[in-house]
Amino acid sequence: QVQLVESGGGLVQAGGSLRLSCAASGRTFSIYVMGWFRQTPGKERDFVAAINCSGGTTYYADSMKGRFTISRDNAKNTVYLHMNSLKPEDTAVYYCAATRLRVGLGSGSGYDYWGQGTQVTVSS
Repeated sequence: QVQLVESGGGLVQAGGSLRLSCAASGRTFSIYVMGWFRQTPGKERDFVAAINCSGGTTYYADSMKGRFTISRDNAKNTVYLHMNSLKPEDTAVYYCAATRLRVGLGSGSGYDYWGQGTQVTVSS
């Protein structure tokens, strides 16, 4: 069992930056691929980014490439999402998730554990 708790969301102006954190419980954090998803009301949960167990490989949705960076610190059981050049359309609830899978990382259905989400609001 893994429990995930996100933090770091808030209100930011367009063009600004935020760093989201996701702290995981348990001693097995390093065996999980970690992902970030986001969701707006009435829409599907969309893939944002994922990172492999060691942190050496990262994956991004096309619209986030170059603006968002995912990283992890296995010693701290934490995964991060650094978001730069934020746009109003980035406004969403951001969720972190954990999976033992190594493929299909862009689909939320493959993730076993989810955090409660953190709200990010980007004003224009």
